[in-house]
Amino acid sequence: MTKRVAVVGIGAVSPLGNTAKSFLDGIFNSKLGIAPITHFDSTETGITNAAEVKDFDATKRMDKRTAKRMDQFSRYAVYSAMEAMEQAGLKDGNFDPDQLGVIYGSGIGGLTTIQKQAIKMYRKGPRRVSPMFVPDAIVNMAAGNISINLNARNTSQAIVTACATGSNAIGDAYERIMDGRATYMIAGGSEASINELGIAGFAAIHALSDAKDPKKASMPFDKDRRGFVMGEGAGTLVLEDYDHAKARGANILAELAGYGTTSDAYHLTAPDPNGRGAINAMKQAVEDAGLTTNDIDYINAHGTATSDNDSAEAKGIAKLFSDNDHVLTSSTKGMIGHALGAAGSLEAVISVGALQRNQMPVNVGVENQDPECKINLVNDDNKKSHDVNSVISNSFGFGGHNSVLAFKKAN
Repeated sequence: MTKRVAVVGIGAVSPLGNTAKSFLDGIFNSKLGIAPITHFDSTETGITNAAEVKDFDATKRMDKRTAKRMDQFSRYAVYSAMEAMEQAGLKDGNFDPDQLGVIYGSGIGGLTTIQKQAIKMYRKGPRRVSPMFVPDAIVNMAAGNISINLNARNTSQAIVTACATGSNAIGDAYERIMDGRATYMIAGGSEASINELGIAGFAAIHALSDAKDPKKASMPFDKDRRGFVMGEGAGTLVLEDYDHAKARGANILAELAGYGTTSDAYHLTAPDPNGRGAINAMKQAVEDAGLTTNDIDYINAHGTATSDNDSAEAKGIAKLFSDNDHVLTSSTKGMIGHALGAAGSLEAVISVGALQRNQMPVNVGVENQDPECKINLVNDDNKKSHDVNSVISNSFGFGGHNSVLAFKKAN
């Protein structure tokens, strides 16, 4: 018998604040987290804006020595996981560590460490490479550091599916609880790739917006969109066996009720233009949740503000939800950019927030909706137009990875 899965804790490090509350307050008030790049001088890349995490101090939740032995992507992950565990009411002594697992990912991992150490090797020779290079850089260290710092002795795994990473990690954690192999799971994704190499690499494939005005940099589903804005941060969910959570009196924020995952099997970077993989992943998530397409109230779209992605996703949504005359869609990347491996987990936090606040986030950035994107977008007039009881969150990644999560209000 499969088990139901509760969301009992959320955590966030984001361009709109470094707690889940500040992040969600920003999202549901349509605050812009995109601004000129400050992490480095980006002049030569031709890219002006990014959605950087601001005023982050890891030592608010961990000691200085622990923080120093991590790349920034791991710091973001551990910090947001600590917040989520605190909200879940799970502390040493009141849970079985053998029943707490971690599935956590990153699209790229410690790119800043890789960049710094490669430069050091080139300039000073291989013997000057730091002994912490590998432990800081490898993608699994977000999961590893969370496990070590939060005493999670069930499975500890890393997921890498590009921009679907965060959603796949949460979905795989959901399945582990459903199957009875863990009582609690910490899941999400983290990214810290706003540096010379990260920006230059995506600029080289003409994926990034070169807009000078932050307000016009990320424009999901707009006919004048010109590419995505690099974001960063981490989003974490603490999941728990639903019956177990109720029995211990946990505050259940939402139910994670469905998960769909497919592959386009089409192209290294471009999505299937007909949205077939996206359609199948959305269909799987809705059916897994025991819902129909007409039951879905809100769709948090992947919506990167790139021409191919927005068009393919919109076609998929329009086709699958043709029987639903009330569902509204938005991409929150107009506010927080595209955080790559952290995108899906930050958007999962937003999805839980939509259920909690009974409000849908506005599709910030759209001025003239692309007529090829025939979907109904959230705006200031309709963001509270109906109750939000069921939500899906879409994440699609380079390589054709598709991941969709379905959430319901707790009952």
